[in-house]
Amino acid sequence: MTTTLVLGGTGKTGSRVAARLRDLGADVRIGSRAGAVPFDWDDDTSWDPALRGADSVYICYYPDVSFPGAAERVGAFARAAVASGARRLVLLSGRGEPDAVPAEDAVRGSGAEWTVLRCAWFAQNFSEHFLVQPVLDGVIALPAGDVAEPFVDTEDVADVAVAALTRDGHAGRTYELTGPRLVTFADVAGELTRATGRDIRYLPITAEQYADAAGRAGVPAEEIEPLSELFARVLDGHNAYLSDDVERVLGRRPRDFVDYARAAAATGVWSPDPVSVA
Repeated sequence: MTTTLVLGGTGKTGSRVAARLRDLGADVRIGSRAGAVPFDWDDDTSWDPALRGADSVYICYYPDVSFPGAAERVGAFARAAVASGARRLVLLSGRGEPDAVPAEDAVRGSGAEWTVLRCAWFAQNFSEHFLVQPVLDGVIALPAGDVAEPFVDTEDVADVAVAALTRDGHAGRTYELTGPRLVTFADVAGELTRATGRDIRYLPITAEQYADAAGRAGVPAEEIEPLSELFARVLDGHNAYLSDDVERVLGRRPRDFVDYARAAAATGVWSPDPVSVA
């Protein structure tokens, strides 16, 4: 039985990767500050205990592999993983993010069997992350203009990650993971309106307006500037094309945003809290 360390194992992709690996009979170790064996990117003394006995690692760097300092941390961790005996590393990366390439290269140069997953925007950002409240408020305000994005479902990302962790033929590959069609944020608002039965609209704003709103919402100051820069780099139209890598790896088409929206709506995540009647 193999042991896989899943970093970010309680997050959007990591939790799904961990669940799938357990279904396959693998021994899964969750890498997080609250894990049974705690892992902290900012405390390298926590790395070796988390890596001990792991044959493979799913690497999800927080807050983002394009942020300052990420390449150095990811590189040091990848070398530690190989020294500990891990032979296969799968890195979650961003699609069309030049600042993420140094972290990718650090994993490529680690000496392990590596696979890089360059992902489009997650559909689940609207139901499991920072865009939940805007959907509930009925206004999705982002500095995205009318740019189209091939939103990818994290279920597909997890399936590809598990394939790369458990099957041969994926070492040395860089996959671009997208959904099956291009969707604008106005399209997203329309799909969510139909799925929820509520009026949800998209409001294009400037990067400066987004940064100001993020600060008022309590986003840490050290994250606001990198996030704003990331949006400016990613949501400029250069990612508005599709990849068939999900289908080539999994042998099926990727999940469409409309299917995601219907399934997420059915969970009640976008339903206002019911009013209790005395």
